[in-house]
Amino acid sequence: MKGRKSLAENEELSDINISPMIDMVFILLIFFIVTTVFVEEPGVDIEKPITQTALRLEKNSILIAITGNNEVVYGGNVVGISGIRPIVRRLNARTSMPVILQVDKNASAVTVIRVIDEAKLGQANKISISSEMR
Repeated sequence: MKGRKSLAENEELSDINISPMIDMVFILLIFFIVTTVFVEEPGVDIEKPITQTALRLEKNSILIAITGNNEVVYGGNVVGISGIRPIVRRLNARTSMPVILQVDKNASAVTVIRVIDEAKLGQANKISISSEMR
């Protein structure tokens, strides 16, 4: 045991430096916060029709709600049919996002069609209508 030294002989136990680990955890936290997708809900309760062929859609999308009394809502605010085009155009300026309509089953078909037309005029390339899955 000529090459081995024990801690008792002239050596003290040094403290472990954890600052690089704290820096790494902080960087990971920032990474996860930045890469998280925030979904902005329309802010109203919608009674969706139940369908057999519903599919899951993308998380990064523009959610627009049409209530049973034909109010058009985005981000918790009633924007009306005329407010859809500027919202879709502004949000699609950075990156193309699909428009998802959450339509109450008591909403008028005329209102739904007018909202779809306004979204298309706002350069929406993909428009879907959400429903409840069975």
